[in-house]
Amino acid sequence: MRYLLLLAALITTTAFATPDFDETMAAAKDGDATAQYNLGTMYANGEGVTENDAEAVKWYRKAADQGLAIAQYNLGYMYANGIGVPKNDAEAVKWYRKAADQDHVDTQYKLGLMYDYGIGVPENDTEAVKWYRKAADQGDADAQYKLGLMYDNGEGVPENNAEAIKWYRKAADQGHAKSQSNLGYMYSNGEGVPENNAEAIKWYRKAADQGNAPAQFNLGLKYAKGEGVPENNAEAIKWYRKAADQGNAESQYNLGVMYAKGEGVPENNAEAIKWYRKAADQGLAIAQSNLGYMYSNGDGVPENDAEAVKWYRKAADQGNAPAQFNLGLMYAKGEGVPENSIRAYVWWSMAKTQGNEKAASNIDILKPGMTKQQISEAQALAAQCYESNYKDCD
Repeated sequence: MRYLLLLAALITTTAFATPDFDETMAAAKDGDATAQYNLGTMYANGEGVTENDAEAVKWYRKAADQGLAIAQYNLGYMYANGIGVPKNDAEAVKWYRKAADQDHVDTQYKLGLMYDYGIGVPENDTEAVKWYRKAADQGDADAQYKLGLMYDNGEGVPENNAEAIKWYRKAADQGHAKSQSNLGYMYSNGEGVPENNAEAIKWYRKAADQGNAPAQFNLGLKYAKGEGVPENNAEAIKWYRKAADQGNAESQYNLGVMYAKGEGVPENNAEAIKWYRKAADQGLAIAQSNLGYMYSNGDGVPENDAEAVKWYRKAADQGNAPAQFNLGLMYAKGEGVPENSIRAYVWWSMAKTQGNEKAASNIDILKPGMTKQQISEAQALAAQCYESNYKDCD
């Protein structure tokens, strides 16, 4: 439970330094709130005494009842996480609010989170913004980031990219990686500021150097496209790999593409398969579609039509048009599935609605070989599939 002591260290003065246990116990029993808080922290961290969360809660409560904000915060934290007491989010909110009302910055941020996610209180974006702002005005970088996010998404406040930029920048200037990444994105897309790839690169790199996976992905993308930096596939690979190793699905997919095409690395279909699969397993539709294609053509894996169908279907169910087209093809040819002109019609119809011209042509070729009843059934099933957003296509 080191987190409690670390939290205290961020906001207390030397008056709260942990003294001798016996002296602290004596002062705590005499009603000294600071000593009661320190005693709670000693029990929480097992310093000078055996670790005992229930005792920590007991002494935090005594200090909290005297109005000591840091004790109220820690007591709220114990309730929020079920440490030393049964987990009770409403009770956590109660104690957070007491500390927040005393301008305790960490608690104001925590209270904002509780309202933001509806934990212990009904979800309320306006209240979340209120508490994020109080903490942000005191310089809390996490709160500044969240406030920027609220303006960015128009949650609890009218959408305002300029305000989002303002708060992201405040946090970014303190080294907040997520804010640096978002600031890079705003510059890259000209949201709230004039589009400026050089500035985007600057902020992406700051965040990427701290290990922020979305920034590493976007930095890789800039190198791959030559935006704000000279095009450099090897550098793109470097940043994609850093993000991919953290589980970033888009980077895993792009890394797969680079291996499949031999861009920045020697062409290697087995490596492409490896990275497509990692992204596909996370549900990235385009990776699932490409994985299906690799199985269908035996690129990097033994040809396996049943596996191809499996991955095409996963992507098709998410609305990926190439996968819908290819799935229709598998049904039309009876590859990996029994031949079925009705299913082929359905999936080509789905691809056609997204502008896939080959699907439209294939339907025209397919229809003369179908009976009126089959066409009617196919059209009804296609309508059902489309209206259910691809959830009811069988």
